[in-house]
Amino acid sequence: GPYTDGTYSASGSYQAPSGTESVDVTVTLKDDIITDVTVVGGATDPQAVKHQGEFIGGIAGVVVGKDIDSLQVDKVGGSSLTSGGFNKAIEEIKAGAVK
Repeated sequence: GPYTDGTYSASGSYQAPSGTESVDVTVTLKDDIITDVTVVGGATDPQAVKHQGEFIGGIAGVVVGKDIDSLQVDKVGGSSLTSGGFNKAIEEIKAGAVK
């Protein structure tokens, strides 16, 4: 595939009602398939923390086992805004993982 196997991390920011929030995303790639994902929220606003927590709780079930190029993450666990930051981080990871 077009990506080098390995573990990659990036941050993605997004606009929430509380202002700019961000998430740190780490994925492990094997043959362009996501085999592991970790998302760490950076929010301090209680509502944003809640939404990031819902997103973090559900994201592995959405992306693990998927080809990184086929990801269409829009809403996870009731949080639609957090996915914006996640998707930005994935784009950065893809750019860094290209062979």
